[in-house]
Amino acid sequence: MIIGVPKEIKNHEYRVGLVPAGAHALVAAGHTVFIEEGTGLGSGITDDEYLAAGADILPSAKDVFDRADMIIKVKEPLPQEYPLLRENQILYTYLHLAPAQQLTEALLDRKIIGVAYETIQLADGSLPLLTPMSEVAGRMATQVGAYYLGKSHGGRGVLLGGVPGVHRGRITIIGGGVVGINAAKIAVGLGAQVTILDVNQGRLAYLDDIFGNGITTLMSNKHTMAEVVANSNLVVGAVLIPGAKAPHLVTREMIASMLPGSVIVDVAIDQGGCIETSHATTHDDPVFVVDDVIHYCVANMPGEFARTSTFALTNVTLPYALALANNGVKQAIENDACLRKGVNVCKGHITCAPVADAMNKPYTNVMTLV
Repeated sequence: MIIGVPKEIKNHEYRVGLVPAGAHALVAAGHTVFIEEGTGLGSGITDDEYLAAGADILPSAKDVFDRADMIIKVKEPLPQEYPLLRENQILYTYLHLAPAQQLTEALLDRKIIGVAYETIQLADGSLPLLTPMSEVAGRMATQVGAYYLGKSHGGRGVLLGGVPGVHRGRITIIGGGVVGINAAKIAVGLGAQVTILDVNQGRLAYLDDIFGNGITTLMSNKHTMAEVVANSNLVVGAVLIPGAKAPHLVTREMIASMLPGSVIVDVAIDQGGCIETSHATTHDDPVFVVDDVIHYCVANMPGEFARTSTFALTNVTLPYALALANNGVKQAIENDACLRKGVNVCKGHITCAPVADAMNKPYTNVMTLV
């Protein structure tokens, strides 16, 4: 198979979909790998490193898309990339289609086979290709929130860890999954007063066991949410329903109840956001203010720490890339039910039920199409 890796063009996206070790593994398995010139530079990887791994360098994204049977990316295609996609081409990347109607329609029109990192799901319900980026984004969320709480950045002027004789900053984390637990690790390390809300009692018990008295765990419901959000200096939205649009758990009314200069970091923004007042922002223009509350809603947070994120991501994406390249889509998804869940669109049909629900379109079992 011919594999192509184009440069990411999303605002301040410096990650790359394949590192030289991955290129070497694919070439060793008998495949051809084309890398767009300069693709790895944002992650500190030179073209020479790819050449040494057996890949070939092409001068433009169009050259890569034209020649590749499978495109490996990090982020979803942007509108200028839609015309480069062709029928039956495999697109292996983060897609986050549920809140993205224009992108979904484009992929359906182009009749590509879209394999989304974020919906490849193991039997235990875990999302192995989402986990490393959720770890990065969760840790970033507390770091970013602490930054914007600074008075010179428009914040309330609260130091999350406090100092002796002064109240510590209060952080509320909505969702106790991978993002939530990593946000909590940094918040506890800073010395903040941490509250985690979740709807899963077993998860709350687990968090209570590992953090002990370092955090407060609460069952998530509208009444409790309103109470804790109103008293928070920083709220981190860390809600995820695999493949589906995130529910708005924090309402505009709750935001209005927060003190001026408080901060929201909505990590769920890739799936539409779990804060009613959120909308996606970029690293160039990362924040906006609603009701005197700062909102940070960057849709590609891990791109800020590109080298760490690239190597963490490609550690987990490569085995599935090899499976697709070695076996082709049909055999690969027959062999692996976990990978099968990653196919969101195929030959003009939506093959992920939560995406179909979000788009109000019919769902098609992918096995009837390949």
